[in-house]
Amino acid sequence: MRIGEVPAAALARRMTADGIVLDIGSASVRVRSDSAGLARALGTVYAEFPFIDDEVFCQISASIRRVGGARRFVHPQVEYEVDGSLPFEPFPADTHLPLLEWGVNWTLAERSNHCLLLHSGVVEKQGVGIVLPAVPGSGKSTLTAALMLSGYRLLSDEFGVVRFEDGALMPMLKGAALKNASIDVIQRAFPRARLGPSFPRTRKGTVAHLAPDAHSVGQRRTPAAPGLIVFPLYQAETETTLEVMGSSQAFSKLVVNSFNYELLGAEGFTAACKVIDACECYRLTYSELASGIQTIDRLVDSVAARRR
Repeated sequence: MRIGEVPAAALARRMTADGIVLDIGSASVRVRSDSAGLARALGTVYAEFPFIDDEVFCQISASIRRVGGARRFVHPQVEYEVDGSLPFEPFPADTHLPLLEWGVNWTLAERSNHCLLLHSGVVEKQGVGIVLPAVPGSGKSTLTAALMLSGYRLLSDEFGVVRFEDGALMPMLKGAALKNASIDVIQRAFPRARLGPSFPRTRKGTVAHLAPDAHSVGQRRTPAAPGLIVFPLYQAETETTLEVMGSSQAFSKLVVNSFNYELLGAEGFTAACKVIDACECYRLTYSELASGIQTIDRLVDSVAARRR
């Protein structure tokens, strides 16, 4: 059974008791909550994920719970608890899913030192893994989401998980966070995209989460072989340009966009080198989403053809 097939009321009951398990590939997360709204949102964004009704080990045990006292009635709030600690200040009660997603991302970034963890989107097509590293505001999540909706397998919109031993890209599959104008961009370009509810009062403006598709969920334990690193940059009213990047420059930019490179020492350096050695590296500047996707399509066709 998939999470999307479970009635929202049943999900809500489960979350107040043993919680529900999100198997995201490289990790699993047990989520508990007393928020019925969160249960409905998870039922949409994680609809294609399996409903796991067994006692299984989870790397993260997280809760979104309502703050007690007078806060239950005046400006109600929720808080993120992970393994007994409260790392953040409470959020407004109607921003439960953004708090969960940001909290779990923070926890993953803090704990995932068994691999090199890049700040990047990751997709795959024709056996070619594409790493899309970028700083916030570059349009990374929008492009990553659009690629999934154009037939690419989504591994993550946030984490490039690089396995130490061979440099393979491992999925860490969660809802893709779209912010502000990018929500409308995706809805216009892909009217059938499954988006969760919009949350207008977050610290980053309006946020909505794109549900991973069934193909990506079904392959969430399957690594991808890296073949391309593309540093995307959205710039309004500019022509699409693609520039080849040298390995040394790409390496420098790649490790800057990492959560834990400086902590890993030699293992992090070696893992980054394996990715760079396996990839062609480019800088992509675009203003039209369709043109950006077409450019990446051509790169993938070229790499896949050479591999054959």
